[in-house]
Amino acid sequence: MVNTAQWSGGREMEPPSSGAPRFRGAPVTVRPGESLVSALSRRGLPILQRSIRYHRPRAPFCGVGACTQCLVRVNGQPNVRACTYRPLPGDRIETENAWPSPTNDLLGVLDLLFWRGIDTLHGFRRPRSAAPVYHRIIRRLAGYGRAADTVPTTPVGAPVVRSTAVLVIGGGPAGRAAAGRLSENRAETLWIDAGPLPDSPPGVTALPRTRAIFLPLPDPAAETPFQLLASIDGVRAASIRARRVIVATGGFDAGLLFPGSDRPGVMTAEGALSLAVPGDAPPFARALIVGGGERAALLLERFGTFVEAVVAPGAIDPVVVERASALGVPLYPRSLLRGVQGRRRVRSAHVAHRGAKERFELRCDAILLAHRRVPNAQLLFQAGVRMHWRGAGGAYFPVIDHDLTTSVPGLFAAGELAGFTGTEAIEASGRSAAEASLGRPASLDALPARVPADGPHELEGYYRELLSGQFASGKLVACACEDVLLEEIRHAVRDGYRGIEVVKRYTGVGTGLCQGRYCLPDALLLLSILEGRPPESIGYITQRPPVFPTALSTFASLSDCAAPGGS
Repeated sequence: MVNTAQWSGGREMEPPSSGAPRFRGAPVTVRPGESLVSALSRRGLPILQRSIRYHRPRAPFCGVGACTQCLVRVNGQPNVRACTYRPLPGDRIETENAWPSPTNDLLGVLDLLFWRGIDTLHGFRRPRSAAPVYHRIIRRLAGYGRAADTVPTTPVGAPVVRSTAVLVIGGGPAGRAAAGRLSENRAETLWIDAGPLPDSPPGVTALPRTRAIFLPLPDPAAETPFQLLASIDGVRAASIRARRVIVATGGFDAGLLFPGSDRPGVMTAEGALSLAVPGDAPPFARALIVGGGERAALLLERFGTFVEAVVAPGAIDPVVVERASALGVPLYPRSLLRGVQGRRRVRSAHVAHRGAKERFELRCDAILLAHRRVPNAQLLFQAGVRMHWRGAGGAYFPVIDHDLTTSVPGLFAAGELAGFTGTEAIEASGRSAAEASLGRPASLDALPARVPADGPHELEGYYRELLSGQFASGKLVACACEDVLLEEIRHAVRDGYRGIEVVKRYTGVGTGLCQGRYCLPDALLLLSILEGRPPESIGYITQRPPVFPTALSTFASLSDCAAPGGS
């Protein structure tokens, strides 16, 4: 039997026919294990779709299957993320939301006609007799694509039901360290991660390609208080019960708001690294790195002569200075991106030193965002963990006790998710969380310092200048999934709306398929400035299950077994 879960990285599809996979009718050469985006990027960064309101061009951005900028249609199934999809022989891959193609989309004229944005909240109401026509046209123009050609019928297999003493979520350095320490103590351990997992330590059961999507509050009266729901490859359900849970889901490279930040060529450090096939040139020739820390150093090491310059909102670390000097790459510390040139692709960037009105132009064909890592904390928000805004990190982090316990008994946070930085500290926190989960002494005081809690984030000054109107003109897309503009957020605040949850409902920011991962970190800083109060007072949006978009058909296999919550 063919494993349908392999075809789309999370969507069940009809069996493909023989022959090479075809993209828009043309055969595509795909190496073993290679994603569609990597295969297409050998000919340059591909434009795969258009945005849902203004039909602005979109190209791969995050590289980890979380954003919405590389959605394609595979074998009649819509919204498959090309960055995680591994094509199989005979697959039919098409693009959507653009006509006749994403590169030349006639509906892109909407971006020019509505250069100040479309008022979808108050517009298209008069005359009332024409409202049905307006709505019909808008539905035809907007959205992510057509419904599936057929309803999937291929069985995805029986659900996986597991019970364990300790569940470790996350396959990074902290998760590996926790699983290793639990193995040394011969504790019954289940280890899961959304991606592949290395060889598990002795006695540890590993479930790779398994994403935790629902972590409800524990039941203190139950033998295994935590009842968690997960999905395997996005199509097969897993019901997991555990006495203790260690969450080590790490962090991700955040976006950055500036005029043209949604243009093809702007991508996160993870997005750029996901396209980095050893031995091949990257899909850019002159990249501009934004950031001056560890991630920027990694990009310099990987891309070397393909880097044009490094621009950092704050100071630049010595290791970045050393590597850039060896490569002859110019550095611009305490500088801002004032905007990019290029409609279909990035052609150049406008840069200015902090506080200066004069700006200068840097020629580049890609902008790699390596300035900020934020914790992947959706599961903790959903579980009701007490969170605290740590100023230097510019994000919410879990409040942890001396033994890495969160405010939810039996639930531990470790690694980058908990605010630890540097490989040594991250691994040490994983081992400490493992010891604490076994009821043994583990002291947070013995671990290296976390991200500082006090002081403003360096991007607060950046966004104050952005809001002052000194940046380049043009659309400032604050939420790329839903095409929400910065001006819409400012308008909501002027109308008296306060807090991220209310502004989200009014504007739609954070309601796209990425569920706010790439717009909310910046929206919190912007609202803090606009409302004149600390970021922690802005709140956070409600994290409802599933924390990652998952097909309802995934849960159907749980109908004959006990699901989390006892239903």
